[in-house]
Amino acid sequence: MNISKSFLQKEEFNKLKNFIMSNYMPWHFIPKIVSDNQKDYQFEFCFIIDGKINCTEEMINVLNPILKKLKFKKLNNIKANLLTKDIDITEHGMHIDQYEGKTGIFYINKCNGYTKFENGKKIKSEENKYIEFDSKLKHTGSSCTDEKRRVVINFNYQ
Repeated sequence: MNISKSFLQKEEFNKLKNFIMSNYMPWHFIPKIVSDNQKDYQFEFCFIIDGKINCTEEMINVLNPILKKLKFKKLNNIKANLLTKDIDITEHGMHIDQYEGKTGIFYINKCNGYTKFENGKKIKSEENKYIEFDSKLKHTGSSCTDEKRRVVINFNYQ
């Protein structure tokens, strides 16, 4: 697993964060993330689905600073996830990503939410951090209790 803090230059990161956290981001309600738990929902926006662009050129361009730093042959999936504040931290169930290759998670904001792996390792949500790992590694995300939302962008690529 690779972990990179301060992944983007400050100006690049702020432009991306401002876009993702704006009222113009077209979030879609997803009633089930992994389990049937009543708290298991999120908002998401898919930039790329199964290798096909699913958004405007402007929206893809905001991701270019990240894409330029990744080593990939093929982009399978890129989606932003937004989990809302909860009374307690809620984990959403261990899973593996459906694509072969690598998974990357880019953290947009700092909060007490995290990504947890099957071996118990937790990665804190800290803005402008990028982690990369094998897509077959079981992991789960969590909600947060200290901010209104926890926002990450997930990348799946080969």
